Amino acid sequence: MVTWFMMDPLSKVSRLISLDVFRGLTVFLMILVNSPGNNVAYTWLEHSAWNGCTLADLVFPFFLFIVGVSLVFGLYKNRGSKRPALLIFKILKRTLFIFSLGLLLNFYSAHFEWEQIRYFGVLQRIAVCYGAAALLFLTCTMRTQIIITGGILLTYWLIYLLFPDLTLANNPAAYVDRWFFSSQHLYGKVYDPEGILSTLPALATTLIGVCIGYWLICITNEKDKLTGLVLFGVCQLVLGWLWSFSFPFNKALWTSSYVLWTAGMATLLLATLYWLIEIKSWRFWTAGFILLGTNAMLAYVLHVFFLKLQSRIYLYPDVNLKNHLTNQLFGWASPLNASLFYALSYTVFWIIVLSTYIQIKVGWCRQPYKRC
Repeated sequence: MVTWFMMDPLSKVSRLISLDVFRGLTVFLMILVNSPGNNVAYTWLEHSAWNGCTLADLVFPFFLFIVGVSLVFGLYKNRGSKRPALLIFKILKRTLFIFSLGLLLNFYSAHFEWEQIRYFGVLQRIAVCYGAAALLFLTCTMRTQIIITGGILLTYWLIYLLFPDLTLANNPAAYVDRWFFSSQHLYGKVYDPEGILSTLPALATTLIGVCIGYWLICITNEKDKLTGLVLFGVCQLVLGWLWSFSFPFNKALWTSSYVLWTAGMATLLLATLYWLIEIKSWRFWTAGFILLGTNAMLAYVLHVFFLKLQSRIYLYPDVNLKNHLTNQLFGWASPLNASLFYALSYTVFWIIVLSTYIQIKVGWCRQPYKRC
């Protein structure tokens, strides 16, 4: 167990349904968090104002963690490939595609102006972290990747020890963002939550996912796999919690303690799902989450696009389409519950849309002479 990172992967690795379900659960929570029906929401569905870590703050690091685990399953056969240039080209092509999708979503804003386009964003960070982690996985040993991960977390902490201001406008990440881009291009005007400097520890989150993925494809015994996941998860939680006393949990800054805390939770959740689905074969409840998990990018882009569209269509001076639908459908409930019920309905709506899309696609592919 100590030298697992020096082992060679198994020659044949099957797809992990538990990983698809994990991704689907994360997409479900993401849409729920992003889609309140009005301006109020339960605190557990809101991001921390600054320091802290709520349920909503787990969504993004879970995604990056899953990206890390997934790329191992997708790329492990190609390590040592005789055609590395072609593989690197494919990685860079995918990175550019995801980054471009993020930019397109930023273009679609209520008051778009070229002079104020935001270059950063969720998909942009995912793209950068995927590209960097994939290239490191192909070119470096696991020992080197573990050292890089630890080095990033320690270096990031040292930066904040040298410049200990953690306030919104005066922290090191905010200074770096404003150094490269004017305030018009930043989400928060004085800083960007997906900015340049904080992307480094976000990469560490992805690399932790890579380490967990490598563990899963190297260890053959199911009990050992599960035990390792639990131990890794608990160790990360403890280290993250202890670190938070000197370097608080902060999603906007993506602090090192936040990296370990959220990665620990992700590892333990993956361990739980692995036990339920891969070992116990309790899969009767997974269909909807598998649907979301295997179409995560499509679900993200569509739900964000139509949220923005609803927010831009005003039926009355102070009531947009989303508010109107919430009032019409759930006006009988309290504002908090109405907001939650709309978010739940919107999430279920996209599960139905994706299910219909898959059925149409499968039906089309089954026709003679059709290729999908």
